[in-house]
Amino acid sequence: MFSKSKINEPGPKQADATPAPAAAPAAAPAASDYTSSMPKAKPAASLLSSDLHITGNVKTTGDIQVEGTVEGDIRAHLLTVGETATIKGEITADDVVINGRIVGRVRGLKVRLTSTARVEGDIIHKTIAIESGAHFEGSVQRQDDPLNPGGRKSAPTAAAAPAAAPAPAPSAAVQAATKAHKAEG
Repeated sequence: MFSKSKINEPGPKQADATPAPAAAPAAAPAASDYTSSMPKAKPAASLLSSDLHITGNVKTTGDIQVEGTVEGDIRAHLLTVGETATIKGEITADDVVINGRIVGRVRGLKVRLTSTARVEGDIIHKTIAIESGAHFEGSVQRQDDPLNPGGRKSAPTAAAAPAAAPAPAPSAAVQAATKAHKAEG
């Protein structure tokens, strides 16, 4: 009724077949570990072409290149405003490169106005570069955290605004001249 199965019997064929399947799963995790440790490719910047007109706000954690017209606020990591672009609204980005026209406030950690830039509005920045030929009407304000609307202004450094030091004592010659002047008068 019951017979011994060959599956349970040790034999050379069984021993040779067992290591092969065991080796394959061990190799698979190594390959998946390798692929998961690779950095993900950064997506390309979103391009709003010159024939595009957007009415409304645009928000992304990625990069945007605007060549068309946007009537609304833009929030991005990197915003590049092309020469043919016009933006009417507030811009908030880590990096802003302006080649075109902006009507509104610009907030950025790094703001760059190229020679073809036209900005009508205030710029709140951490660092700024304005090339010769850029057209700018507005005020420029440096803040440590320009992306935060309530960001605090940077504190003046000790080198820029030295603390009031006590006046040095007058020299002996100055004291003698003062005494002589008072004695005459």
